[in-house]
Amino acid sequence: MFEALGLAPPESAVYVAAVSNPRASADELAATARLSRAQTGRALVRLTELGMVSRLPGRPVRYLAAPPDAAIGELIAGVESKLWQARDAGQALMETHRAASRYTHPEQSLEVLIGQDNIGRRVAHIHHSAKTQLRGFDKPPYVTPPPGAKLADEGQRLRQGVLYRAIYTPQAVAWPGRLRGDILGGMRQGGKARVRPNLPLKMLVADDRMAVIPISSSDQNVGVAYVIHRSSLLDALITLFEAEWDRATPLSVDGLADDAGGPDEETSELLTLLASGLTDQGIARSLGWSTRTTQRRIHALMEELGAATRFQLGMTAKARGWL
Repeated sequence: MFEALGLAPPESAVYVAAVSNPRASADELAATARLSRAQTGRALVRLTELGMVSRLPGRPVRYLAAPPDAAIGELIAGVESKLWQARDAGQALMETHRAASRYTHPEQSLEVLIGQDNIGRRVAHIHHSAKTQLRGFDKPPYVTPPPGAKLADEGQRLRQGVLYRAIYTPQAVAWPGRLRGDILGGMRQGGKARVRPNLPLKMLVADDRMAVIPISSSDQNVGVAYVIHRSSLLDALITLFEAEWDRATPLSVDGLADDAGGPDEETSELLTLLASGLTDQGIARSLGWSTRTTQRRIHALMEELGAATRFQLGMTAKARGWL
């Protein structure tokens, strides 16, 4: 039953018998599993080493199975870890192959991914395999859930020394729950984020090794993407990212003020969205407010800072260190 997780058939049978018969002796487990006493004994030794069953004190010795969700879950986690290692090793070997074949087989500098599942798996691999930094252009539509769903993984990679730099469009920042649940959370863990009014495409670049881009920016073709390996095309995409990064507006995590009256969290988020160039409707959607509430909050903030226009509001907030 659990051979795929590394258990031999007798071990699977004995564990199933132990789950069904709590506090059973070895002889009772052998009878239930329809195994010999010797087979059952060897299986119990292995299951005990794995922590899947435990010996109870007393005579005769009896055995208690660990809860299946924990016992089987740990086996699955171990297999998944090995699969990730094998996948990474295979990808690294493929990159070596492509590098060696770059001039004799230039077509291997480009892959075509078809299907949202394939794209999602490759994007996950790129996140997992990056050694120094990840750079990205972020804009709707999305094939997979926005990266906020992987915020914990991003935090772990940042702690491992991988730098995250992302440029968002105003539409990406305005995606419901995106600013609070993803962008600011990543920045608080050490990621860098900026905003541009428009981006030419979506893109994810791992180190200087590979990039993923959609085949087109239309909503109808989100299920096809290119993977670009080391080549002049990859160099051009990296140069494009750095040029857009220099032009983009940095986002602030919490905009500490230079006086005692700093902004609260909602005000900081409001200023960040205004600086990103979002419309009132976009800000309202991002913060979960109505458009009327958004406009009222903006006017109240303008009065508080003595600004007659939104441009003056931005300049005053920046001068105070709120942006």
